[in-house]
Amino acid sequence: MAEPEKILFAVEAGVATITLNRPDKLNALDTDMLDGLEALIAKIDADRDIRAVILKAAGERAFCAGADINAWAELKPLGMWHTWIRRGHQIFGRLAGLRQPSIAAIAGIAFGGGLELALSCDLRVAAETAKFALPEVTIATVPGWTGTQRLPLLIGEARAKQMVLTGQRIDAPTAAAWGLINEAVPMADLDKRANELARQIAANAPVSVQTAKQLMNAALGRDAAATLEALAGSMTGFTEDAIEGRAAWAERRPPKFTGK
Repeated sequence: MAEPEKILFAVEAGVATITLNRPDKLNALDTDMLDGLEALIAKIDADRDIRAVILKAAGERAFCAGADINAWAELKPLGMWHTWIRRGHQIFGRLAGLRQPSIAAIAGIAFGGGLELALSCDLRVAAETAKFALPEVTIATVPGWTGTQRLPLLIGEARAKQMVLTGQRIDAPTAAAWGLINEAVPMADLDKRANELARQIAANAPVSVQTAKQLMNAALGRDAAATLEALAGSMTGFTEDAIEGRAAWAERRPPKFTGK
């Protein structure tokens, strides 16, 4: 019997859904899943018809238990650096930097790299029974996929340090009160609520939504330079002066700019 796909993908009415599909391993991330996430993020980013993204997982026990320890435990220091930590940063960064807003639908546990994956999404909706933790210090390591960077921005320094330095888990009501998740809903309503939010986003003007996301990310210090250059290039690149400049270059003559 063929092994089930570890990541599922579907698109409907402008909403892309990525499903982590390794429930027997609590959807822990291995190299195959990182490869799959990277490919799907690139596919979504290139598709102008996709307006929102839902990231969810199979089963009710876990959204994602984090990185599969078997995938990295035997790595040497250099391997950990350039094939695991660095790559995870790159992939999670691409998810966070998608033009389209993303929503994590969290059932069960979101621990370690699983919580860091959810933190890379724009919105997080969780079942009322969900649990959250960055427990790396309890196994003599540290959060490696942006947890120490994104979590303090989201819930504040003191609460982030409490989670990271104790390794303690928090429940969904606490996560909602701290601002780690947007909403906690009954498990039976989780998919419905994530889809409602995605459809609301997808119904709005996509350029406005995507620009607004970029502006808010820039305000938080994420890709500020790229955002400024993108907006400036869009504004200046299609003025009458820009048209004149390109024409003058093609005709090998001095341009006549008018400030329009």
